[in-house]
Amino acid sequence: MKVGATNIPGILRFRLDVHQDERGGFAEIYKRTSYRDIGIDVEFVQDMHSCSRQGVLRGLHYQVSRPQGHLVTAVSGRIFDVGVDLRSGSPSFGQCFDTVLDADRFDQVYLPPGIAHGFCVLSETANVIYKCTEFYLPGDEGGLFWKDPDLGINWPTIEVHIATRDKEWPCLKAIPEHLLPRMQYKTGAQCPSYRVSS
Repeated sequence: MKVGATNIPGILRFRLDVHQDERGGFAEIYKRTSYRDIGIDVEFVQDMHSCSRQGVLRGLHYQVSRPQGHLVTAVSGRIFDVGVDLRSGSPSFGQCFDTVLDADRFDQVYLPPGIAHGFCVLSETANVIYKCTEFYLPGDEGGLFWKDPDLGINWPTIEVHIATRDKEWPCLKAIPEHLLPRMQYKTGAQCPSYRVSS
């Protein structure tokens, strides 16, 4: 597995090792010790799966009182994946990270708790699996307006299909602090560590 740092502390990119022969390919999607050895020592408690058609945009979502970390994998198709740092005290607060996750390349990204997440489907269809460090909590979800000009996200220039709710999230500067993720940033050794703030 190849690991790459990003412009936001704690967000890591991966290119998984693939074993291929005449039958096809085989890859290890997740092994706890492998991720723990590079600083991601978390417990994933829930796996989510989405299937979407080209142009579908989901996000930008986060949880307020129970922030979720995500390990995102495109298992078919290609997506434009985005994370926005909303951690209190983070040196990269309000900054964005984006990457293309391509199932053919076995790409993966880890977004720590306190990062708002969204993606847009580039291929005809895409299946995305994301492992979560917290359970989904109805009523605890927050969101950012996907076209917030202050975020400067370079979404792909395709026709976007987006849910009404996601069209109506506010811009970051309009969100009061108590409605942002209750997550305080603190530096660690190789990879930053986090704690839920009260």
